[in-house]
Amino acid sequence: IDGHGEEGNVPYTSTEKIVDKLIEYIDNNCGGKLFAVSGVSLGGQIAIELLSRRKDIAEKAIVESGICIPQPFLLKCSVFVVKLCGKLMFSKAFNKWGLKRLPKRMQLPEDIAELYMRDITSMKTETMNRIFETYYQYEMKESLKDSQADTIYWYGGKEMKCIKQSAKLFQSYVKKCKVIELKGYCHSEISAYHPEEWVEKAEEFFNN
Repeated sequence: IDGHGEEGNVPYTSTEKIVDKLIEYIDNNCGGKLFAVSGVSLGGQIAIELLSRRKDIAEKAIVESGICIPQPFLLKCSVFVVKLCGKLMFSKAFNKWGLKRLPKRMQLPEDIAELYMRDITSMKTETMNRIFETYYQYEMKESLKDSQADTIYWYGGKEMKCIKQSAKLFQSYVKKCKVIELKGYCHSEISAYHPEEWVEKAEEFFNN
């Protein structure tokens, strides 16, 4: 994704622009269709936008905690926090400290922690602000109602209320959608910290 990791120097524009690039790639390299698409948080929102562009672009989809209801208050708070603490948030020392204080169930393997440190410290405050501007103002498109993908929207039981509301709204748009609450889990916890469980649940869904 633009503005992240190896693409850290590419300016992030919007969810819609990212999906423009994804569709171009899918058309050029995958025959215009995918078996499955999945995304978490910002990636979940990108998956939602992708499903709305072409009704048969994927057979299966897993959307995890993708916001699809505008959140103007959260946008203001997030921009304020980045303005106040942006340099600290993306500093090596702060993130090393933060990783060590995660609960035991959320400790990252050493090799993954190294990748995280590489990517988070390359993040720019202007990139994060632009992400917040697009993420918290995104609205679902009416064309999503035409999606033919067999879809799951799952989220952690400890997530913000707006995520749970987004799940219900998304389900009202997509005909073949099941909503699952992952009780006791925080935002992106299953995909980031319990990949084996994620794969197990995904395989069960994909094989049905």
